Amino acid sequence: MKTRSFTLLLFLMFLPLEIFCKNFVVVIDAGHGGKDPGSIGRKGREKNINLSVALKVGTLISQNFSDVTVKYTRSTDVFVPLDRRAEIANNTHADLFISIHTNALPRKRSYYHGAETYTLGLARTKENLEVAKQENSVILIEDDYQKRYAGFNPRSAESYIIFEYIQDNNMRESVEFAKLVQRQFRNHANRVDHGVKQAGFLVLRQTSMASVLVELGYISNPDEERYMLSKNGQDKLAQCIYQAFAAYKGGVGKNNAAEVVPVMEEPHESEKPEEIAEKDDDIPVGSEPQADQSVGDSSNEGDIVFKIQIMATPSRLKSNNKCFKGLKPIGFYKEGKLYKYTVGNTRSHNEIQKQLKQVSHKFKDAFIVAFENNKKIDYKNAVQKSKRKK
Repeated sequence: MKTRSFTLLLFLMFLPLEIFCKNFVVVIDAGHGGKDPGSIGRKGREKNINLSVALKVGTLISQNFSDVTVKYTRSTDVFVPLDRRAEIANNTHADLFISIHTNALPRKRSYYHGAETYTLGLARTKENLEVAKQENSVILIEDDYQKRYAGFNPRSAESYIIFEYIQDNNMRESVEFAKLVQRQFRNHANRVDHGVKQAGFLVLRQTSMASVLVELGYISNPDEERYMLSKNGQDKLAQCIYQAFAAYKGGVGKNNAAEVVPVMEEPHESEKPEEIAEKDDDIPVGSEPQADQSVGDSSNEGDIVFKIQIMATPSRLKSNNKCFKGLKPIGFYKEGKLYKYTVGNTRSHNEIQKQLKQVSHKFKDAFIVAFENNKKIDYKNAVQKSKRKK
């Protein structure tokens, strides 16, 4: 028995340390590079915009998350084949892959502007297909591209039919992260929101984790090009992707890993002295996220309580903050690095559904969460438990 224990101990001693304490790994991919300039505007090139924003995003993540490892597919102006980019993500066992790009349209449509985020799938519109063709056409300058990509022709619509049959096990997480990115673009940077879309991107096809391709804007639009070339524009865009990452990571691994977390902007500087609430020490935090007792949880042990989550912020806000649009009473619980705010408090699933319809007029992304013994539990399981008790 002692010999077995000693052998096991030796085995464990020589295992890589990351097996026991693996950090969250995010791979940031700056599209194009080197001999591939990407789309070209009047003054700038896509490859340079992509790289600048990618490095800013990575820096923000590294500065604010000690438990996150940031990897880049390129950190300088070099050419990296599409399949190599996915290979880097797979070899590092990444948890999230973010490919950053800049869009373009023919000169006659130079007025078009806005941001969009893609996940892997079959393009349902001609416009989405054209974006995929444009981004995938980089393989034409790679050596032996026909062999490396199994005869895939980026310019032929027929080649993209394969994406209809691809089973992406990470689609749900990819879509939720894409939603967070677009919400940040819309709310924090005042970008025109073209939404979350699907298309057949080769760089996403070969990744084995949640993956998105972000189109920052249209370099073919002179005004948008100036914005994306400016330090202020790049800082804003990077901050949006970072905030989306912070919200996404805050939900990873929880019962509701793929829930939509509406992340709002920080209060303006003039509001902060009055609006920010007490220190973190005043907040009930345990091994499991806890509900805020101020909501009035007086249920008996074992009872299921339903609430409506309306938003989340990196800093705690007072219940009278104008961002809550007059809803009362406001409760909260902390999950990861985010403070998540709720309204409503009932043991009736039917009642909370009625309340959700009313709340949705003010917060269209609101959704129902459930608690048992002041601990958050899976929503679907809560509904089933609630029905069995009737």
